[in-house]
Amino acid sequence: MYNITITPPDAGAIEAARARQDSLAKPPHSLGKLEDISVKLAGITGQLYNPMERRRVLIFAADNGIAHEGVASAPQSVTLSQTINFTRGLTGVAVLAKHFHAELDVMDVGIDADFTQPGVRNFKIAHGTKNFAKEPAMSREECLRAMDIGIEAAKRAKEEGMQVIGIGEMGIGNTSTSSAVLSVLLGLPAEKTVSRGAGINDEAYLRKVRLIDEAIARYAPDPADPIDVISKVGGFDIAAMCGAFLGAAAEKLPVVIDGFISAVAALCAYRLDPLSAEYMFASHASRERGYMLAMDAMGLEPMLNLDMRLGEGSGCPIAFEVMAAAESVIAHMGTFEEAAINDDYLAEIRPNKRYQGEA
Repeated sequence: MYNITITPPDAGAIEAARARQDSLAKPPHSLGKLEDISVKLAGITGQLYNPMERRRVLIFAADNGIAHEGVASAPQSVTLSQTINFTRGLTGVAVLAKHFHAELDVMDVGIDADFTQPGVRNFKIAHGTKNFAKEPAMSREECLRAMDIGIEAAKRAKEEGMQVIGIGEMGIGNTSTSSAVLSVLLGLPAEKTVSRGAGINDEAYLRKVRLIDEAIARYAPDPADPIDVISKVGGFDIAAMCGAFLGAAAEKLPVVIDGFISAVAALCAYRLDPLSAEYMFASHASRERGYMLAMDAMGLEPMLNLDMRLGEGSGCPIAFEVMAAAESVIAHMGTFEEAAINDDYLAEIRPNKRYQGEA
């Protein structure tokens, strides 16, 4: 269970990508994040050019016992309905994935129902987590099992030729579990990490804050041990997503963070191995309160701000296209030499332009 090795990005490929960007016929770093993305991709794969044609969103679906406390605006049955709708092409992420030529890999890691649906892999650990308002969400062993499912999903994507993956979820109540996990990891009260999810009323919001604070006080999850945190106040989806981020890094596969739940899972992976963030890309700035807290804790910055808060992995297909644009620039834009432009005039300003990650 959970036995992987993550190695640093390829420093030589990073320098080659920076040199290539400096040679292109444009002012230094004038394409901003598109240049940063291409440099980071080179470090991940060890290759200067990285086509983004084979794309996949991994979606982990699970129910959460805390939903029984009335902290979500939708009934728990929506988890199953939307999981099936992913395969029918009716959800937000399904439509965006089709538009941007990405695949979906939908996995049941803990839906509270027995069902069979073509296109949904059955990795069910249990019929939802336990209600953490009354008892810990899962055992440590169950958390590790869920992480292994995510690790294997990332490995499967690499073996099947994917060049980039994104990490999404489906689970009513998972903004509560994510807020709880984030509160522990960052040492913050729930009022600093809880938002209204899909649109709960004032009473449900206050209940959500109170239940999270009480559970953290009762179980005292160890902030230095993300597995303990997820086990006590998290969800099967978060655990599997955490594993997927770790697995992608181990496989040297670029991986995209979606919204709030995805970001919290990424932070769990980062706390387990900080090198994993070197393989992550943040898609969009979720409107959920805790999202930027997780980003700042990992030193990451989203590439888009579209006021999105759907989840599902919906930001990933859009990010894939931005990454493809970044790759197109480094691969196909002309150099100063090819454009017959003398670039001596840039000598004084080049040292002042830095790529992301440089001191």
